[in-house]
Amino acid sequence: MAGRMVGGSAALAALVRPASAPDPAAGHRLLPVAPELTGLLPHRGLRRGSTIAVTVGQPRHSGGTSLVLALLAEASRAGSWCAVVGVPTFGAGAAAEVGIALDRLALVPHPGPEWPTVVAALIDGVDVVVTAVPHTVSSSVADRLAARARQRGCVLVPYGRWAGADVTLQVVRGVWEGLGPGRGRLRRREVTVSARGRGAAARPKEITMWLPGDGLTRVIPRTAPAGSPTPAVPAGASASVVGSRPGGFTMVGGSA
Repeated sequence: MAGRMVGGSAALAALVRPASAPDPAAGHRLLPVAPELTGLLPHRGLRRGSTIAVTVGQPRHSGGTSLVLALLAEASRAGSWCAVVGVPTFGAGAAAEVGIALDRLALVPHPGPEWPTVVAALIDGVDVVVTAVPHTVSSSVADRLAARARQRGCVLVPYGRWAGADVTLQVVRGVWEGLGPGRGRLRRREVTVSARGRGAAARPKEITMWLPGDGLTRVIPRTAPAGSPTPAVPAGASASVVGSRPGGFTMVGGSA
């Protein structure tokens, strides 16, 4: 199943009702994320009612969609419903590869002028709502949607500029791997993700990780002479080693 394409208020209401059915895990205030992302979030997970923005950087530092996939993967795998609004290029195949359950994924590629209504309806019944941010969104509409997410216990993930988010994530550097001299195939990207926010997230943080991961455990030292062996990383050091499950994301270094 390639995710549920939602095209109309009636279809949207039909989706929200089953998503709102009683869930024994509904009382949990945190939704899980991949281990390598926990250091970027003040509660080490997606706190229900919070707004976690993913901003789009320069073209050469792209990777926002992959970062969104990484944020959704563990929550979806654990049973949460997710929705993606206004991202027509969002690939269900890529989502499935990282472990997102397509039978609990709603896709609204073209919400049209009723974008705020569509997002608000999904907030009422879906655990995590990702939405592309229209250029014309007003601060009053953004504030109302964030307040609705707080009230309903939904995690709102604006994909684009969003003032007042609890945490804002951005891919600030990225290097592709896989191309050799004159040949090769792009396989994965080493990216540095920054986090900034307010309250418990006021202190800026960065990690470096693979998007997508390859199931391997690897540490990339900050500075090391060419050819030198990879050093052991003591407990509590700023470069952490986190092994990923198949189809997951592998952290290769970072800073608290």
